[in-house]
Amino acid sequence: MNKEFIDKMEEKLLTEKKEILDSFASHNAASQKILGETASGDSVDEASDAVDLNLLDSMDANDMKRLEIINAALARINMGKYGYCMKCGKEIPEARLEAIPYAVLCVNCKTADERRSR
Repeated sequence: MNKEFIDKMEEKLLTEKKEILDSFASHNAASQKILGETASGDSVDEASDAVDLNLLDSMDANDMKRLEIINAALARINMGKYGYCMKCGKEIPEARLEAIPYAVLCVNCKTADERRSR
């Protein structure tokens, strides 16, 4: 895999990481606003706010998982192991990495895993 492509993928991963971190910051601000408003609201407002907080928490959990996967991909870049299937060791096609820059399995191995999971 050529360095130019890996650099491009690293930039893409760093951009996604920044978007997630920015999202965390805005979710935190939204949570603080909801918590501040809950103290003076009625029971219907409090129930609605609780639903909003649960939604923010689940979004944060999904983003946290994505952040971990992105950090792992960045670590593989630093170790020189980026772009290789962690199961069979073959090079992951660039088209797959373009679509999923943090992919750890080639299409064949991913398909086989999904079949076993059914």
